[in-house]
Amino acid sequence: MNRMAGRIVVALLTLALAGCACGKAKAASGEPDFLGGFGDWAAYSYKAANSQVCYISSKPTGQEPAKAKRDPAFLIITHMPGRKVRGEISTIIGYAFKQDSTVELKIGEEAFTLFTNGDGAWADKTETEQKIVAAMKSGKNLTITGTSWRGTVTVDTYSLNGVTAALTKIDEACQ
Repeated sequence: MNRMAGRIVVALLTLALAGCACGKAKAASGEPDFLGGFGDWAAYSYKAANSQVCYISSKPTGQEPAKAKRDPAFLIITHMPGRKVRGEISTIIGYAFKQDSTVELKIGEEAFTLFTNGDGAWADKTETEQKIVAAMKSGKNLTITGTSWRGTVTVDTYSLNGVTAALTKIDEACQ
């Protein structure tokens, strides 16, 4: 999987999500098409370099510490069939991570390590992404624990309500 391409897509998604905020957004020039809301998740698609890109996203249902100053956070799963990428897991955390740090993504008792770069984090292997997606489909909540460049440890909690239906939608839209 081309991680640099994934990072570029996540940066573009950050800009799009800042305007969409997982709500119903009317597609306009340069904005993703809203495919539907599914519980706490939303599905989108757009064209990039003559290829379809689809993704689902959600915002945290809880953030600790509550008073930490940061930009909005998102958890994203992306399909880029033109690049043979399916199920790329990423998070945009809303602050710059501590350099060379990792993030713990936990679903139930299963824990996964993500690598960080700037304000984003990704799984390092396709196999890890597949395991995360499978655990998400059977889980209720997910937590992401990371450390900011200032040393603040944060924990974001995401609901997994609707994630399976949202993934099914982008599976259909991005074949």
